[in-house]
Amino acid sequence: MVLWIVTILVALVISFSFLIRTEARSTIFFKEGVQKRFIAEAGMERAILEIFHRQTYREQAVVVEGNEVVRIDGRSYTGRMETGSYKFRLLSESGKIDINKMSDLTGIVLKNLLLSLDVPQEKADIIVDSILDWTDSDNLRRLNGAEDEYYLSLQVPYRAKNAPLDTLEELLLVKGITPDILFGNKEHRGIVQYLTIYGTSSKININAAPKELLMALPGLTEETAKRIIDQRETAEFRSVQDIQAITGLNLPTLAQYIDMTEGNTYTIESTGFLGESKQGYSVRAVVSAESTMPRFFSYKSPSETQREL
Repeated sequence: MVLWIVTILVALVISFSFLIRTEARSTIFFKEGVQKRFIAEAGMERAILEIFHRQTYREQAVVVEGNEVVRIDGRSYTGRMETGSYKFRLLSESGKIDINKMSDLTGIVLKNLLLSLDVPQEKADIIVDSILDWTDSDNLRRLNGAEDEYYLSLQVPYRAKNAPLDTLEELLLVKGITPDILFGNKEHRGIVQYLTIYGTSSKININAAPKELLMALPGLTEETAKRIIDQRETAEFRSVQDIQAITGLNLPTLAQYIDMTEGNTYTIESTGFLGESKQGYSVRAVVSAESTMPRFFSYKSPSETQREL
């Protein structure tokens, strides 16, 4: 009887010690997570400050050391704090395909992007035409598109919106688009990171476009896209003629798809790190800087970054 009582007491003590250890580790992890989050938000605030600095000084003819502006093509910037560090990057929404402003002409860029992500050509045609049908104001169906007739025949029927999208997630309602195509999977990226509803025009800002979108522009190859990115490392482009000098493409053709209009809306990705840890906490926001106070269109915490910072 004594031995059984001792055995039970030992089991209770061991269980209690494991419970205390688990609670202690959970508390530590929670504390570190909160600290990383606040560091990431500090990086977000730094990025917003850099946006306003860029808007003030991006047209400066002579760059004074220490007064450089941040770039809007997704390159990372770092900052240190007493307890850790952060990395952030800016991506101008003008460097993406604005779905609400897309036309039959500029829809070619989206089609080329879909093809580069291994979407079959027939399905790419359906997606582009269906998006154009979804956002236009009429009920006339394009060759490969869809209007009320198709959507009302579904198991859960609804009508085509025939108006601009309010969110990119709304694209899941459009014929041909699946979660894998929109958000990606383990095999390929999704198209959502190349799309926006906050752009400035149907054209793409060449100073902010990622490599994948540059290669989707008609006439541009991987080699010419690399030349454009290499040139951006030195200085941003000021005119379409500068692009022509780099690529050798026909100017009127190129001008139909690109410009240098930046706009005031940006995606900010910020990751906070505690100490020397490589595991960070990331936040992402779409921010407009039209006035002295930033306006947040979306904010996600925690968030996966589009690519490693």
